[in-house]
Amino acid sequence: MPSYAPAMTLASSYWPPDTSEAVHETTIGDALRDAARAAPDRTAVVAGMPDPADRRRWTYAELLHDAELVARSLLTRFEPGEHVAVWAPNVPEWVILQYGAALAGLVLVTVNPAYTATELEYVLRQSRAAGLFLLPEYRTNPMAKSVESVRPALPDLREAILFTEWHGFIAAAGSAELPLPEVRPGDAAALLYTSGTTGFPKGAVLSHRGMTNDARFIAQRWGMAEGDVMVNPMPLFHAGGCVMAVLGAVAQLGTYVPVLAFDPALVLELIETEQAALSGGVPTMLIAMMEHPDLPRRDLSSLRSVGSGGAPVPADLVRRIEATLDVRFAIVFGQTECMAVATMTRLDDTPEDKAETVGLALPQIELKVTDPSGELVPPGTLGELCIRGFSVMNGYYDMPEATASAIDVDGWLHTGDLGTMDERGYCKIQGRLKDMIIRGGENIYPREIEAVLYEHPAVSDVAVAGVPDERWGEQVAAFVCLADGAGATPDELSAHVREHLAAYKVPRSWVFVDAFPLTGSGKIQKFVLREQYVKGELEPS
Repeated sequence: MPSYAPAMTLASSYWPPDTSEAVHETTIGDALRDAARAAPDRTAVVAGMPDPADRRRWTYAELLHDAELVARSLLTRFEPGEHVAVWAPNVPEWVILQYGAALAGLVLVTVNPAYTATELEYVLRQSRAAGLFLLPEYRTNPMAKSVESVRPALPDLREAILFTEWHGFIAAAGSAELPLPEVRPGDAAALLYTSGTTGFPKGAVLSHRGMTNDARFIAQRWGMAEGDVMVNPMPLFHAGGCVMAVLGAVAQLGTYVPVLAFDPALVLELIETEQAALSGGVPTMLIAMMEHPDLPRRDLSSLRSVGSGGAPVPADLVRRIEATLDVRFAIVFGQTECMAVATMTRLDDTPEDKAETVGLALPQIELKVTDPSGELVPPGTLGELCIRGFSVMNGYYDMPEATASAIDVDGWLHTGDLGTMDERGYCKIQGRLKDMIIRGGENIYPREIEAVLYEHPAVSDVAVAGVPDERWGEQVAAFVCLADGAGATPDELSAHVREHLAAYKVPRSWVFVDAFPLTGSGKIQKFVLREQYVKGELEPS
């Protein structure tokens, strides 16, 4: 299995693309057809539903058959190039729709099932979606009613199709001879909206080439062997679901088990019953799994690799999972704007590299770290991480100014992430440019403080953010979720931080919370915490 070991010492924070692995000129439909030819009878998808009686299975031959029916049915209603949205949790039909839309040359718009009617209206209007697939309701969200309430404001929306009417929709495919269009690798395949950690979402246009190759490189570095089973609780509307999981599994002729919605007990049970070799999730998910009372009684011996990313991964969590589960850990870093993942640790990296870095660039991805003027910085120097290569999005949909701000004339994606690159090419992420706290002229990076607090035994999860201060401009606030049964005072936590960091980095405000406001993909929304703090809805201890 390819594993690129750097044999160079960098003089500046620039990583040339590793060209030892080729970028394949493929589409999502090509990937499924290739898998169905190579392993027609192998299980491709297992519905990860709470009730075992609902766990339907598809072989690769069956999945391709259903996906082609979906494609033909779609083409009776939509034209290639149009946008079709999906608003649902991880039901297996979501995966079939993704493949069917790709075969039909349509662009799939993914929508968070937790969205309110107002948020739904924004995405459907901004994306100009011509169709929408949805459930009548999910949990307490009245989805069908929400669609009816916003439909008058959506002149582009012609069709709203319920997943409960899925069989009738497929039956509309008509003649099996209906030709499918030619789809090119550079064509748009999906429109994913940024997760909203900093507010207003933008729609990133992802290509077939970018999605399929990024997923293949991720699966390879993650150690996914041919035929492996992957239980991945990441939501399908997120790149961690529809790119990393769906397309990573098909690249390795493996079995993908989409978990209906994250529940730590369900994920643990599915790993056991489906004999999963790989699993993962954002840190909040992994913490919940490690703290769940079912963990000791589940046979997880099939599990070889666990992956995480999408948010800072505490070093203690890496060590704890590897030791407890006897697995190897991989940390990924990326953005929706670069398909899913740009850098990733290797399974045989040292514990220090896994705990402290986000690894090396994936094949064919070029990286650099620059200062505010755009000049390269020396190794180990903090700057903005920039990415160039096949994985960079086509742009933000219908937002030319935002696209030009994100992707420069030379094709570099400016991530907005602050990081460093060492002499070997390993990267560390220190936080977001927008998250940086400026206290009395001193630049403070929240991730550094969070990493120290994660090491305290009483801390289960933490978010550090800047809050307004009349004297200093901004002051450091720590929002802390304590571990079950644990107790800690602000003085104790302040002393812990002071042991490791300069005095000006010690939080001046400590807010204890039971839970964090999260995006649908599990990222903490710091801007919401700041707003609640300023409004007095969250009071310091």
